[in-house]
Amino acid sequence: MLVRDHITQEIKIIGQQPWLKAMLFWLPLTMFFALWWVFASGTARDLPIGVVDFEQSSLSRGLIRYYDVSPTLAVTQSFTSVQKGSEALKSGNIYALVVIPKGLNKDVLLGHPPTVTTFYNSQFILIGKLVNAAMQQAQGTYNAQISAVKNMSHGNVPPQQALAQAVPIQTQITALFNSNSHYGQFLVSAAIPALWQIFIVATTVLSFAVEQRRKGVIDWLGEHPTQSILIKLLPYTILFLAQGLVFLWAMYGWLEWPMHGSWGILLLGQFLMVLACQSVGALFFMLTQDATRSMSFVAAFTAPAFAFMGITFPSTDMPMLAQIWRNLLPVSHYIDVQVKQVNNGIGLDQASGQLLVLALFSSLLIVVIFKARALTNGTQRGQA
Repeated sequence: MLVRDHITQEIKIIGQQPWLKAMLFWLPLTMFFALWWVFASGTARDLPIGVVDFEQSSLSRGLIRYYDVSPTLAVTQSFTSVQKGSEALKSGNIYALVVIPKGLNKDVLLGHPPTVTTFYNSQFILIGKLVNAAMQQAQGTYNAQISAVKNMSHGNVPPQQALAQAVPIQTQITALFNSNSHYGQFLVSAAIPALWQIFIVATTVLSFAVEQRRKGVIDWLGEHPTQSILIKLLPYTILFLAQGLVFLWAMYGWLEWPMHGSWGILLLGQFLMVLACQSVGALFFMLTQDATRSMSFVAAFTAPAFAFMGITFPSTDMPMLAQIWRNLLPVSHYIDVQVKQVNNGIGLDQASGQLLVLALFSSLLIVVIFKARALTNGTQRGQA
């Protein structure tokens, strides 16, 4: 009965606190849909590029058409000089600049390898990779077409044989995971847990700060600090788990992204992650007993999570400091469970290592409880 009364009281507190309502309900959903909307197209298309065509021949115009028909590229500007094209590239109006030299047609007819130069900003890692791959594909296809026509012009050579002579070795790339190279599946499914970690840790701090404002930490903890802390966390644990279910349903149900593993293992990972993040948030507040400083710790601790998760950059290639920070983040261990379940469908025995690490984060609650008991015992001795 006492637990139910405390939960009812906590629900009332949530209803009275605008920030708690935002962090628990509409803000996480808004962030999810915003991320999904950004990557809804799945792949980058029609990236603007510019061309400097010094050749001005049917051959160079055909090459430009091949660039333009690529789904990744769109030839939006033509320049009369490399300098003007370079200015457009530096200003960000185009993502790449192609320079077709004079004498291209002559080199092809004489059998000399022509040189077509492409400039792009490799600091845009994703865009640079896409532009480079699309340029090579378009140019390789055009080269194969020219070579095939040239081979056929030597005599009675069938088209298939001419093509085989033009491209003696053909490659085929088969993706094991995310077969359609959908960036939403790759990035959104990782960004959501990273944001979710921030929401859980920050909301835990805010919920403790509410009690500090209402009647002070000591009065809130009372004679049973362990019970007060656990009952305080319980309603939020339930709400966070509901958020996790919504995210999983949206990604692997509504959007129908592939899921090859066990829902039970994935839900267990979410449950342990919620407890881990709540433990971290409770520790931050109890150590500082100041909402502002606690939220500063939350920002410093959780904000770099996406960079350290090992999704966009291999964790094995990170420096030692980054790997240490990564291991201190609950979401890093959860994302390993999620990725291996979604892509590989591994069993419980293979996922047990990361699940155990997530469970160990909950031991921080022991530190929180010891700190709470020390505060209440110190106050009682002072009153005596």
